[in-house]
Amino acid sequence: MAYYFYLDKVLLPIAPSKLQLKVNNQNKTLTLINDGEINILKKPKLTDVDFDAMIPQVQYPFALYKDGFQNASYYLKKLEELKVSQAPFQFIVTRTLPDDTMLFDTNMKVSLEDYKVKEDKKDGFDLVVSISLKQYRDFGTKKANISVENDKAKVTISSARPTEDSPAPKGTSKTYKVVKGDTLWAIAKKFYGNGNDYPKIFNANKDKVKNANAIYPGQVLIIPV
Repeated sequence: MAYYFYLDKVLLPIAPSKLQLKVNNQNKTLTLINDGEINILKKPKLTDVDFDAMIPQVQYPFALYKDGFQNASYYLKKLEELKVSQAPFQFIVTRTLPDDTMLFDTNMKVSLEDYKVKEDKKDGFDLVVSISLKQYRDFGTKKANISVENDKAKVTISSARPTEDSPAPKGTSKTYKVVKGDTLWAIAKKFYGNGNDYPKIFNANKDKVKNANAIYPGQVLIIPV
């Protein structure tokens, strides 16, 4: 099975061996005098994501490098940027069978809460980074229009709009499973309305598409928005 982990479009060179997604809730249990316990169901809380990622210092044949080999300092710098940027980013995990059949993917907007860098002599020069993410939800405000008719105030609430200082990115990535007869040009036409935008898809999938003219059924492609 092949796993691909992306943090803000950066592909981790070695997929973590374990991934934990904790889906939290905020339901409340009450005890009634005559009816015993009842459960008040509320909307779910934000999801927590935790995993350990190995960051190699040397190039291994089993590692994946989307834009060519990068040593550990490149990934550590990226993690620090995500930590201090005060902006959410996209976290994507794709899961495929050896024949490239798509199982399911995880695609959510998150914030980087914490990360710890661990060095152990048994790992040689390589590093292990423990990463903790938290799901991010866009938020916004509503606008109220107040008018007076016949000495009575009338309040009209308009639809929600994003807060002007919301750091949410404007787009997210999608995935697409290639079918017989597909070309990158045709896929770009499908998603962007212009086949000439195919380099966007090609550049986002260099880890598995070596030639823009050679894709095959069953491949799962990242479609950047």
